[in-house]
Amino acid sequence: MNPSFPPELPGPSALRIGLVGAGFMGEAHAAAWKSLGVASLTIYDSASPAAERLAEQFSATTTASIEALLAACDVVDVCTPTYLHRTVVEAAARAGRPVICEKPLARTVEDGEAMVSACHRAGVPLFVAHVVRYINEYVAAKQAVDAGRVGRLAVVRLRRESAQPNKPADHWFFDPARSGGVMMDLLVHDYDYARYLAGDVESVWAKTIRDASGADLDFGFAVLRHISGAITHVAGGWVYPWPVFRTGFEIAGDGGLIQYESTDAAPVTPYLIGERGAGEARTGLPDSPIAENPWALELADFVKSIQGGGPPRVTAEDGLEAVRIANAVIESSRTGRPVRLVAAPAAEGIR
Repeated sequence: MNPSFPPELPGPSALRIGLVGAGFMGEAHAAAWKSLGVASLTIYDSASPAAERLAEQFSATTTASIEALLAACDVVDVCTPTYLHRTVVEAAARAGRPVICEKPLARTVEDGEAMVSACHRAGVPLFVAHVVRYINEYVAAKQAVDAGRVGRLAVVRLRRESAQPNKPADHWFFDPARSGGVMMDLLVHDYDYARYLAGDVESVWAKTIRDASGADLDFGFAVLRHISGAITHVAGGWVYPWPVFRTGFEIAGDGGLIQYESTDAAPVTPYLIGERGAGEARTGLPDSPIAENPWALELADFVKSIQGGGPPRVTAEDGLEAVRIANAVIESSRTGRPVRLVAAPAAEGIR
């Protein structure tokens, strides 16, 4: 155990949070932390104007370096672009700070494994923010499956579709080497949820369709075959005009069927994070005026686990497996062939 890791952290009201990344997910996390009543929120972003804007909005402070942020916090929350996760997580681990990392855990399996190993060596917990596990409708469906209400699980269909993020053409979102594209950045939510429902994935097959310019249409479809015998279909992409964001699922077994469509049930309203004018970047996220904030729920779950309240709903191993599935999907869509996932040995000490 790293001697700098606190054996017992204070409750949320005395907890100091260090937030790395002031983009749209950084804003979602900042709002959630403030709703939990944390003692302080310190923000670092290499783009200092973004950090300053977020700090002003949430009565937080900013720092000029990662080192200064690590010295000012008890827990590090990583909301940087995916390809930068590893550097920040490893720095936090060296400082002995528990780490919360936005999904996907990493762009590559190699980076994900290195991050898990770094936190294990440092003796600090690593959490991955797969927020879908905390969204009310998905929680209810999981509970119904676990209670046997659909019988033996056979087929899962998951959909996630939105407008393309309003970002410049050279933004990291649109660079597969940095983001993994829509098949990772958007649909990794559903790979994780499919595994949450039906267990480990044995093999995948996938297909993608993109606009010739790579700008206006990006759609993907994947078939996941689970070791349990169940099959999951995942479909989605950046295919709608702004500001549409819709999700849905069908979960079928030999005893019944569960259905959900966001546009038919409780309203799902895209809200614009960081919009300050028509020319600025914007990204839509699903929200419901009658639902609890899922980001606050997941962060509260992670804090509880850090304080010794048992395992979280999402573990580092879960985050790593989602990255493994996403990269297999990307490989299959590239080659047109199925890709078999070789079960990784259990990583000792993963939390």
